[in-house]
Amino acid sequence: MPTPVISLSSARSLHLAAQGLLTPIKRKARPNDVVTAIQRMGLLQIDTISVVARSPYLVLFSRLGDYQPEWLEQALAARKLFEYWAHEACFIPIEDFALLRHRMLDPQGMGWKYSQQWAQKHQPAIDALLQHIEVQGPVRSADFNAEKKGANGWWDWKPEKRHLESLFTAGKLMVAERRNFHRVYDLTERLLPEWDDAVDALPRATAQQEMLSRSCQYLGIFKAEWLADYYRLKRVAPKKLLEQLLLQGEILPIDIEGLSGEFYVHQSLAAELALAVQGKLKSTATCLLSPFDPVVWDRRRALELFNFDYRLECYTPKEKRKFGYFTLPLLHRGELIGRIDAKMHRKQGIFEIISFHLEPQAKLNKQRCQDVWQAITRTAKWHGARQISLGDVPAQLAIEWGEGWLVD
Repeated sequence: MPTPVISLSSARSLHLAAQGLLTPIKRKARPNDVVTAIQRMGLLQIDTISVVARSPYLVLFSRLGDYQPEWLEQALAARKLFEYWAHEACFIPIEDFALLRHRMLDPQGMGWKYSQQWAQKHQPAIDALLQHIEVQGPVRSADFNAEKKGANGWWDWKPEKRHLESLFTAGKLMVAERRNFHRVYDLTERLLPEWDDAVDALPRATAQQEMLSRSCQYLGIFKAEWLADYYRLKRVAPKKLLEQLLLQGEILPIDIEGLSGEFYVHQSLAAELALAVQGKLKSTATCLLSPFDPVVWDRRRALELFNFDYRLECYTPKEKRKFGYFTLPLLHRGELIGRIDAKMHRKQGIFEIISFHLEPQAKLNKQRCQDVWQAITRTAKWHGARQISLGDVPAQLAIEWGEGWLVD
């Protein structure tokens, strides 16, 4: 059977289909859609920056449209999700607890996230904290007073916060819920009383192979070099796994016009692939993406697949930023056509477009302008804005949109 050949546009659409971004949702979102969306992506990365909605909420909005952010916390509290280090800190479907458990059982391999030296030095205090939680119930970091406030990250955390984070990384504590987005920690054995490491935990090698296999599905279309990044795996070789998946029919080889290398499509996209081969698979979604969306979190992949060179600049000194503090990639009908630096002024009810930079190859026409206007309006309305204000935007849009508009 000859290897199917598809266009670059179709390849992008296959990836977006896998990620739940091919077409806008056609009905009103429901609470269970939050868990379904995360299961489809595999992971929902957590970040606390809040100039607009925090990243996990924004990733879900891109896929679900108008939904209630509290549904995410409700799913966590109901044990449909758990938190752990995957790509980075992530919300993960609870059925994948076994997939990450080996990292908890060997936390020394987690780098800065766990210090064996700290654990040994403060063992009596850590044991006392565990006993406190066992007797008194769940705790937050805020329940403990800080002796001093520093500005150097981990090393200036109050001891109890660092103890909690160490116990979390070691899997002795889990996040039971979030209150105002702050973690509430409880004993893992209390939250998952049926769990048995001896029976349920996957060996490291087995778990890593499963992560690579899952990454094939979450990416939808991929090359071998893209797989390890999804779960931040190190020193893994997917070649043998891909040979096995090919024999099993789990993946299919594909050629992409304009791209070199060996590409594959996951079998879950068989129907979409048939349309792609005929040139009939089209993306119709326009939305603002989070900087931590799986579509763009791998800079190399985003550049190769979408010709979009994206870097988050919030950690870059202001004078060295090119595009802005927290720029949101703009997805339009299968292309990443620009980035928008936005800020939600919550007290004033204003959604501010600080700057809007189009990609060099992106051209504006009537349809594209209308789609982008609607996407910005939907996003602002979901944020609770009554007004949209415009700063530095392309001249054509400044003429058409003026200084902004009211949100109905």
